[in-house]
Amino acid sequence: MGAEAATDTDAATTQDAVDWVNEVHLSGRVSGTPQEKTLPSGDVVVLFRLVVRRPTARRTGSAAGAKGTRPQGASTKGAATKGAVVDTLDVACWTARSRKAALRLQDGDAAEVSGSLHRRFFRAAGAAASRYEVAAAKVSRARP
Repeated sequence: MGAEAATDTDAATTQDAVDWVNEVHLSGRVSGTPQEKTLPSGDVVVLFRLVVRRPTARRTGSAAGAKGTRPQGASTKGAATKGAVVDTLDVACWTARSRKAALRLQDGDAAEVSGSLHRRFFRAAGAAASRYEVAAAKVSRARP
């Protein structure tokens, strides 16, 4: 029993030594107009969507993009003509500073967002659901 307690303590100490990081930095285009919303609690949040290009396989280091791993006869021309693959991310601005900056943005503006990733739980149509969103600490218009 004493050995188990020591093992649990060692595991907790090891976990505490890990640097836990939840930081997000995004650069993309605003989709739609940012909307200010007052919650039943009285809290105010500004919500908007940011469209971000997804890195290509070559930049992420996956085997598909590595030199010499393309199937014989495969072409790279199709990827260029089909358009970029993007992610559309929900951004929530809770602080007065980030709300003010977000409300200055317009549809199509290039923007940068720094913050952290959060998972929000809610009920929709009587069922439990969840969604990830970026809780923005800093929002700014990006230079084109």
